[in-house]
Amino acid sequence: MELRLNPASSPVTGLRPPGAARPASAGATDAASGGGFASALSGALKDVSSAQMESSRLQREVQMENPQVSLEQTMVAMQKAQVGFQATLHVRNRLVQAYTDIMNMQV
Repeated sequence: MELRLNPASSPVTGLRPPGAARPASAGATDAASGGGFASALSGALKDVSSAQMESSRLQREVQMENPQVSLEQTMVAMQKAQVGFQATLHVRNRLVQAYTDIMNMQV
């Protein structure tokens, strides 16, 4: 079994190593909207959602015994979706914790 990963992005869809170039379409979107944390978070959420939808689609295809879709491909897509979801969950938890810490500060 051979796995091929795109070196321009990390295995987790939507998350890139620091300093990695973004695709031209994403860069144009960030420049138009002003970029920033909100757009990066929104883009990451969309990427995780699309990974989950792709995983679900591949699962359905395997269940319908489509010869074009392999079990290995489906399992890799499921793991990518799970890792992306877990990363998103950790970011959410850290944001909630930071908000709670700020709200509990005495002024």
